[in-house]
Amino acid sequence: MLLVDTYLDKSSIQGIGVFARNRIPKGTLIWKLDPRFDRRIPVDTYESQTGPVKSYLDRYSYPDRHDPSYIVFEADDARYMNHDDDPNCDVSSPEETYALRDIAPGEELTCNYNHFFENGFDFLGDRHP
Repeated sequence: MLLVDTYLDKSSIQGIGVFARNRIPKGTLIWKLDPRFDRRIPVDTYESQTGPVKSYLDRYSYPDRHDPSYIVFEADDARYMNHDDDPNCDVSSPEETYALRDIAPGEELTCNYNHFFENGFDFLGDRHP
């Protein structure tokens, strides 16, 4: 769950992005996996889906880095965080995200998706619009 105030807006990177409502100092804990809200979905369940449900999970889920038999679906707007090769958020820990530098109000929160995939940046499923 996001632990800082954010809002969604059009992103210059891709579609919708998540933006800081207030200044976020470097080192701030921005997000923490909360099993009360964030979902770990068995890969078998994910793979059995079709249509809009499968498309949504393809776009907004990622492999669980602790157990490859699950994917993670975040319960809040953190799922709209876009990739950047030079991100302002550190997602190297599977269960926590920290600000890599000071983040200004109105600045888009970004992360490096390569941390979510063993063999580099990839998406679940087919990403055709």
